[in-house]
Amino acid sequence: MPAQTKRAVILMNLGSPESVAVKDVKKYLDEFLMDERVIDSPYLVRSVLVKGIITPFRAAKSAEAYESIWTKEGSPLVSITKQLKSVLEKEIDEPVEVAMRYGNPTMKSAYDALRSNYPALEEVVLLPLYPHYAMSSYETAVTHARTVHKEGNYPFKITFVKPFYNHPDYIKALAESMKPYLLNYQGHLLFSYHSIPERHIMKSDMTGMHCLQSANCCETPSPAHRYCYRHQCFMTTKLVTEYLGIPKDKYSVSFQSKLGRSEWLKPSTTLRMQQMPAEGIKDLTVVCPSFVSDCLETLEEIAIREKENFLAAGGETFAYIPCMNTQPGWIKAVAALIGISYQ
Repeated sequence: MPAQTKRAVILMNLGSPESVAVKDVKKYLDEFLMDERVIDSPYLVRSVLVKGIITPFRAAKSAEAYESIWTKEGSPLVSITKQLKSVLEKEIDEPVEVAMRYGNPTMKSAYDALRSNYPALEEVVLLPLYPHYAMSSYETAVTHARTVHKEGNYPFKITFVKPFYNHPDYIKALAESMKPYLLNYQGHLLFSYHSIPERHIMKSDMTGMHCLQSANCCETPSPAHRYCYRHQCFMTTKLVTEYLGIPKDKYSVSFQSKLGRSEWLKPSTTLRMQQMPAEGIKDLTVVCPSFVSDCLETLEEIAIREKENFLAAGGETFAYIPCMNTQPGWIKAVAALIGISYQ
């Protein structure tokens, strides 16, 4: 693309360890879990908890989990995001870079590449690849991107695509990606979203009096919904099931990947895997709309471990619907989302 290009795009994702070696996984977990928006305890408490308890005991187990899904290209999350960049660049007339919140490629490397290659650049649109707003995903990505931009004194301005949990192009892309797995389907569909601590929901409530204050808070209109992860997950589910015409008794919602002993969003995906066969649900299909790129939480946690849990509890068939990754519908949605930005 010409050096006088005025606008560029950065795709932002979570990140992965450099390798499945325990030392690399430990380094990644330290960076990830020491983020104050992931574990929101005071620094000294967080440091003791993460560096003294969690990573020393979790790193080896996490390394085994990563090894079970690692590819010749490395981390699925990173390689798929890079593939998304390559495909997207063929569809839009703007340069695209990739940045991870933790690990490589870094936000600084993405900014530096754009500054070096496109000296006339005026605006960079950043797309955090998180459909739903949460402190520990969207908010920390945006805050980090702003901090690095300020520290680097980059000449271009930055704008951010809003969480797109209810955007028509995202809903259509997600629903269409699910369709082939649901043709003439008579079983149960589970929407498994990444869980977050309930206190994060409360902290993000701008009204201070709405979220988790009643059984139907997510259905009751409120300005708090702009930052309410739980509401946004339910809204994605509602819009997708309406698009696909799935009856309410044929699907449900759960939350996965809990860490620690505090109260997280419920019901737990792991617990539901154990309960559903006894409730007569023996044929299960799972989709994970929190993620647009397949990763540890989808490929290992759901497609391997939770499948084993479900079958061990008496389930008969289990299917996982892959993330949209680089599907044409998703590429089209990303191209549309890039135009919906705010400073």
